[in-house]
Amino acid sequence: MARQKGLIKLKGTMGDITFYRTKDGYMAREKGGITAERMQNDPRFQRTRENMAEFGRAGKAGKVLRSSIQSLLRTSADRRMVSRLTKEMVKVIQLDAVNPRGQRNVIDGEAELLLGFEFNIHGKLEHSISAPFTATLDRVTGDAVVEIEPFIPTESLGAPAGSTHYKLAAAAMDINFETGTFVSEKNATPVLPIDTVLTTAVQLNNNLPENSVNPLFLVFGINFYQEVNGTFYELKNGVYNALQIVNVSGTP
Repeated sequence: MARQKGLIKLKGTMGDITFYRTKDGYMAREKGGITAERMQNDPRFQRTRENMAEFGRAGKAGKVLRSSIQSLLRTSADRRMVSRLTKEMVKVIQLDAVNPRGQRNVIDGEAELLLGFEFNIHGKLEHSISAPFTATLDRVTGDAVVEIEPFIPTESLGAPAGSTHYKLAAAAMDINFETGTFVSEKNATPVLPIDTVLTTAVQLNNNLPENSVNPLFLVFGINFYQEVNGTFYELKNGVYNALQIVNVSGTP
């Protein structure tokens, strides 16, 4: 792989050279590589096939998790969130101590590694809200609760310029990564003012199936708004809205 230089940047294929654009600039590489048949059957590519199988499994697992909270991700995810989440799912799968390489999965891996994952790397939860909170998951009862202690919004919120209000939200997910199905529930506060008045304690409750055998997740986040003539407009610049996995309970 080589970097293109000069004023004219090429894209496409010319002879045996392919020109293309990446986030790092315009690149060029020679055509070639192995055939699909060789990749699937050559013993020398056994490790490659195993890695590809597990990477594909990680991608599917990340997609299911994202689907379970799609409405929250609409304003609280950065552009590279999908690839970052897939990378973390690969780490989860690699800690599967039950199955052989190539067959390792999220169910038998360590889903707890996803604890603390930020869906918006540019708007981390700790920067957007500093008020103390607890996040609990009860597998027996299915209760998933985020409790936020009283706080003064102007002091505890990292609000963007122009914002006048905020909303806290939490969601709980029961995910079967083998079947690609999930149960999720979301709860949020009303849109609240960013002022100097001490809030009351906030409790965001969500209920999941009792005695589940699937991995459980709890996410917590904040969105900011601007009020104009009595209407609240979401700030969609993606810099301050935060959403984080604040609790995980892997398979029992």
